[in-house]
Amino acid sequence: MAPTAEERAIERVRHVEALLERVAAMPGGEAAVELVQALLDLYGEALSRVLAAGDDRLAARLADDDLVGHLLLLHDLHPLDAAARIERALRRSRPGGAHVAGFDVDGDVVRVRVRRGGCGSSGDPAAALEETIRNAAPEIERVEVEEIPPPPVVISVDALRRTRAPMA
Repeated sequence: MAPTAEERAIERVRHVEALLERVAAMPGGEAAVELVQALLDLYGEALSRVLAAGDDRLAARLADDDLVGHLLLLHDLHPLDAAARIERALRRSRPGGAHVAGFDVDGDVVRVRVRRGGCGSSGDPAAALEETIRNAAPEIERVEVEEIPPPPVVISVDALRRTRAPMA
């Protein structure tokens, strides 16, 4: 399956971060990193002006684009708070095959309640959930995953009667 736009955007961000680390490690790399930071600051100011010239609908449309949304996060300009970004990310995917029963954001900590079950859910969903949440809200420092038991299976008496074999 081809990567999604979100996955491609995340990969680009990781690639840029890796290149910056390599440049910073080179002799004289500090000046190159300083140049990149100055460009980021300049682009951040430009994005801020674009958002100020538009309305809330423009900001929402821009933030909905995966790559532009990452830029808005980078410059602390994203119109959605962490909880809204996390909710959107969890709604778009089921990380690790988990069914998210709910979550709470408390400062820089997210507590997620998950219920495993169904196909493709045999693995541990914690790592996938943490990655999804951190991509949506990089300011989150810790993700706590609580597995809740599945609801009890209820079988009606009528269903049991219909499946019983007649006694001879």
